[in-house]
Amino acid sequence: MTAVDTRRAAPPLPGAARRRSPAGPPLAVVCAGAAAVVALWWADTASVTGAAGWLTGAGRIAGLLCGYACAVLVGLMARVPLLENRVGSDRVARWHAMAGRYTVCLLVAHIVLILAGYAAQDRASLWHETVTVVLDYPDMLKATAGTVILFAVGLTSVRAVRRRVRHEFWYYVHLLTYAAVFLTFFHQVSLGEQFTGRPVAGAAWYALYLGVAALVGWFRVLTPVRLNRRHRLRVESVQPEAPGVYSVVMRGRHLDELGARPGQFFRWRFLAEGMAWTSTPYSLSAPPRPDLLRITVKALGDHSTAVSLLRPGTRVWAEGPYGALTADRAAGRRSLLIAAGVGVTPLRALFETLPGEVTLLYRARSAEDLALGGELEAIARWRGARVLYALNGPHGERPVITAESLRAAVPGLRGHDVYICGPHGFARDVYEALRAAGLRDHRIHHESFEL
Repeated sequence: MTAVDTRRAAPPLPGAARRRSPAGPPLAVVCAGAAAVVALWWADTASVTGAAGWLTGAGRIAGLLCGYACAVLVGLMARVPLLENRVGSDRVARWHAMAGRYTVCLLVAHIVLILAGYAAQDRASLWHETVTVVLDYPDMLKATAGTVILFAVGLTSVRAVRRRVRHEFWYYVHLLTYAAVFLTFFHQVSLGEQFTGRPVAGAAWYALYLGVAALVGWFRVLTPVRLNRRHRLRVESVQPEAPGVYSVVMRGRHLDELGARPGQFFRWRFLAEGMAWTSTPYSLSAPPRPDLLRITVKALGDHSTAVSLLRPGTRVWAEGPYGALTADRAAGRRSLLIAAGVGVTPLRALFETLPGEVTLLYRARSAEDLALGGELEAIARWRGARVLYALNGPHGERPVITAESLRAAVPGLRGHDVYICGPHGFARDVYEALRAAGLRDHRIHHESFEL
């Protein structure tokens, strides 16, 4: 992922949906769970008659699927390492966003259909039925509060709204999803016909929610607490690398126990004035050492700009490591790394550690914008690798990276694994050039959380 101040996962590259990856099994499990939920309704419903019956039945199916989607939504927020490091954090973030949209749509369908069905059944107005359900039915006041919160979370996640609010505001509203799911859970088991008097179904529903809650508690609370108590990270130094680009070196204890690999990232919270409430993902820009970690950050927002002002000794709260842009993705012994701007940071760590023949292509506006350029040259000399640069011309003209230019610069291009890191538009263009040059999807690796 790119080491920038980020807010949402970028759209996938054009071939991402077709790429072979570990994504199949998790999605199959989710789909099987949804099928089981529908089967639960089917087994419990003898017959459906009349408009009221059809409306109520459809509302119950939507409600069951919405409850299931809430559990999936929270599970995807749990930062389970198996998903974050094997499937990829960017893909998990897209799944989470998609699950959120499905959840809100199912919630709207459930509310509209169930109230319309009850109103038709009671021969009452929709307004009267709504007031009756909210005020008189068990656990419905809590469910109503949870519904309002879910709609608020959904509203702030709309792209047009999200770009106009501060990341901190969006983040803390988003955390209210936990409260919303908790508040809406109880009316599911107290009013759901599929659970009333059916202890096995009720126990399975409780197990689903308690299991998801356990994942959140373990991986989002206990694991970070244990990590930071054990390793006690502090800022060692802040060093300028290029205009607006700074490296932060952090010292800690037993950092080799973290299991961090080149290409991965952590979510960092610097316990300094004005920064302690923000957790931001930045990639490691050097292979981790037993006592030191380093990130390199470009000043693109309030938080990333403040990074340059950090003082030595500042406490650091870290969560991770996350990400799947690692050497494990390589299928062969030849690799091409293509970076743009500060996207070079995770690739710099890979450039030092990937086995076999390695070439790095670095796109930047000018020579002075080449962050970590001296290190890249030193690594290239040490390991006999190559560094190529794509810089703007003397009048600002941008070089175009095409299939032909890539084939000319990298002999045997089709036999390389290619790692891309940079802005989404750049990554998309490079991906299309690589595909035109004959590379297959499973040889092209990309992970990004760029705005």
